[in-house]
Amino acid sequence: MAELPVTSVWLTCQQPARDQRRGRYVPDTTHHPAKMLPALAAHAITTYTQPGDLVLDPMCGAGTTLVEAVRAGRHAIGVDIEPAFIDLAQANLDLAERDGATGQGMVVCGDATDLPRLVPRRLRGTVDLVLSSPPYGQRTHGLVRSAAGRGVHKRHHRYGERTGGNLAYAGWHGLLDGFGRIMTGCATMLRPGGTLIITSRPVRQRPDDLIDLPGQLLDAATAAGLQPLERCAALLAAVKGDQIVHRASMFALLAVRRARAAGIPLALVAHEDVHVLRMPTRQQCDPMQKHSSCSTARDWPGVTSTL
Repeated sequence: MAELPVTSVWLTCQQPARDQRRGRYVPDTTHHPAKMLPALAAHAITTYTQPGDLVLDPMCGAGTTLVEAVRAGRHAIGVDIEPAFIDLAQANLDLAERDGATGQGMVVCGDATDLPRLVPRRLRGTVDLVLSSPPYGQRTHGLVRSAAGRGVHKRHHRYGERTGGNLAYAGWHGLLDGFGRIMTGCATMLRPGGTLIITSRPVRQRPDDLIDLPGQLLDAATAAGLQPLERCAALLAAVKGDQIVHRASMFALLAVRRARAAGIPLALVAHEDVHVLRMPTRQQCDPMQKHSSCSTARDWPGVTSTL
C-alpha cells in the first residue's frame, strides 16, 4: 500500500487579511484581485527553508511570497506577466527593505511558462522553495463600494491584460496546460531535494459544479517529476476555542445563501488546499540541510546586474 502523505492544518487566518498586511504592504496592494495570505506565505517559508535560502514565485502578483521571504531573511525571485503587478511587487519589496528586511528580492516581468529563460542561467538548480498559487479565473470578489441610490459596485476584481499569455483569460484547458509548463520550468529551477508548494482551492463554474482544481494542479506538478510530500489545509477562517470564525466576503455569503435557497448544499470556503512536493534527489538527505550539490545562489548580490 502506498504511504499516505503527511497532513496538517495551518492557522493562517487568525487575523483578518487586511490586518496581516497593514504597515507591511503598500496601500495599492488591494488592487490585486487575488492575493495570497501573508501568514500562509510566512508559515510555508519559515517551515521549509532556512535563512539565506532562495525562494521563487513564478506568478508573484503583488509580491506576498517575496515580501515574506525577504522579511524572514531569505532571498526571493518573482515573475509575473502583468507590468502593473510587477511594479506593485517591487513597491512592496522596497517597503520591506526600508523596514530593515535582511533578504534581497527581485522581480522579472514575463511569461512564466518560459521560466528558465527569464532568470539567470546560473540560478538553475539552486532554488530551495517554489511557492505560488495560480489564478482561478478572470475575476474575483475584489473590493466593494456602495453609495445611496447607486447600489453596490465592485472594483479591483479583474486581472489586468487579456492578451500576452495571461492564464486568467486562457480558459480552463489553457490554464492547466500553462500551469503544467510552469511546473516543468520550476523543476528546472529547484535544487535536488528542494520543495515546491502549491496553494489553491476547488472552484465552481456553477453552484452545483465543483471542480477539483487542487487535484488537477497536483497532477501537473507530478507530471513535471516532483514527488508529493504533504497535503495540508491553510485556514481562511479563525479558530476561537471550539468555533470557526469565517472571513468570507459579502459576495461569498450571498452566493451560499442563494444556493441553499435553491436546494444546493453549498458551504463557505474555509481553507485552501496546500500541496507540498519535493524535487527528487539520489541523496537520502534532509532537504533542510545544505550539501555541495544542493547549494543556493551564494553570489546573490550579482543577480540584479545579470538581468
